[in-house]
Amino acid sequence: MTTTEAGAGAPSADVRQATDVTDLATAHDRGVHGYHKQKDEHLKRLRRIEGQIRGLQRMVDEDVYCIDILTQVSASTKALQSFALQLLEEHLRHCVADAAVKGGDEIEAKVKEATQAIARMLRT
Repeated sequence: MTTTEAGAGAPSADVRQATDVTDLATAHDRGVHGYHKQKDEHLKRLRRIEGQIRGLQRMVDEDVYCIDILTQVSASTKALQSFALQLLEEHLRHCVADAAVKGGDEIEAKVKEATQAIARMLRT
């Protein structure tokens, strides 16, 4: 058996890499979002933020000193911003990367979409 025959059944590294990229595009096309692997972690984090917001309502209801409430508002805002940044990173790694593989107008649309999302985040 020659080396060519021996390697005929095994895909080369380039073919394996192309298959991985195709899998990414297929997963994205099936509606799998960039955050799907950390979905449970994200939900847990959002529930914690939700608890912080309920705590703010309770503080107002209990007539807590306004500076103390503002401190908690700041903490809640930072928690949401941190979550948004993580979600944006996952969007760039998954959705924008998928569009880059496909090329054409899709990459332009995804970059514009991400840029607009960043602009919204900076305005808050």
